[in-house]
Amino acid sequence: MRTDARRHHDPEVRGFASDNYAGVHPEILAAIALANGGHQISYGEDEYTDHLQRVIHSHFGADAQAFPVFNGTGANVVALQALTDRWGSVVCAETAHINVDEGGAPERMAGLKLLTVPTPDGKLTPELIDRQAWGWDDEHRAMPQVVSLAQNTELGTVYTPDEIRAICDHAHQLGMKVHLDGARLANAAASLDVPMRAFTNAVGVDVLSYGGTKNGMMFGEAVVVLNPDAVRRMKHIRKMSMQLASKMRFVSVQLEALLAKDLWLRNARHANAMARRLADGVSAVGGVEILYPVQANAVFARLPHDVSERLQKRYRFYFWDEAAGDVRWMCSYDTTEDDVDGFLAALKEEMSR
Repeated sequence: MRTDARRHHDPEVRGFASDNYAGVHPEILAAIALANGGHQISYGEDEYTDHLQRVIHSHFGADAQAFPVFNGTGANVVALQALTDRWGSVVCAETAHINVDEGGAPERMAGLKLLTVPTPDGKLTPELIDRQAWGWDDEHRAMPQVVSLAQNTELGTVYTPDEIRAICDHAHQLGMKVHLDGARLANAAASLDVPMRAFTNAVGVDVLSYGGTKNGMMFGEAVVVLNPDAVRRMKHIRKMSMQLASKMRFVSVQLEALLAKDLWLRNARHANAMARRLADGVSAVGGVEILYPVQANAVFARLPHDVSERLQKRYRFYFWDEAAGDVRWMCSYDTTEDDVDGFLAALKEEMSR
């Protein structure tokens, strides 16, 4: 197949900045090609989106319904809109992605209020939720209607099924609903060695934002409604939020390729294993402190600022808290042992200067 496009990057360059930096998994590219050709009904009435529902049922139960969207922020905004009234608010961790990494989209686009709670490890508890879950009859305060948690958290920590069950039970007793930001849901399942249903629909989560891009897809995520009684007019909200893909088959077939068998789990297990290899190597380097338990595919560390700046010239990664010297290193489905070992060698060199 001829193309006038040209490669504009060096495919040998590797880094630890984000699992979004990785390319598209070959099986995903093959699926997109498979779905190409011929005509299919647009806006989700195609055969691929229809079949995706059966794949979703196999993971999340017969009541689950998937609404493919373009990206993770879109998934979260659509999901939270469907769960709240115009006067509603959402309780979340202070470090939650919806609070610190989505440019104010949940508040600006969804028109809701985020009520944040500081946490030591990115994880909410019923007791922490109660710091903001009050004042339902106070017209001067945005009404708490939803608890939003992330699995994994933004600090790379993972909730157990029992921890999520306790949150869901508590939220439902308060008359609130539960949203789970699952941008890295597969990594959590791989870490816990349980099916994704074990900490979603089985423990009371109402709506899930399912992430595929960080796990090998080209683009696309899905809002998965686990409790149909918890939401209203999802199709209309998705359209109004500019997240309705006209050629939806190319999002749906990627999700099918990821979820129909075990690609989602293979990719997540590999990324987690590379993060564990990285953390084990870092632990042996004097002067570098690992900040949080390494439970998925992220390693958070603290090291001298000047070392990080020199190291960034060799491998791309981000500061998490530059003033404190905290950094984040992410592994992806295509991170290799050589990538990790090369980075560790570079780290040791820079620490010894």
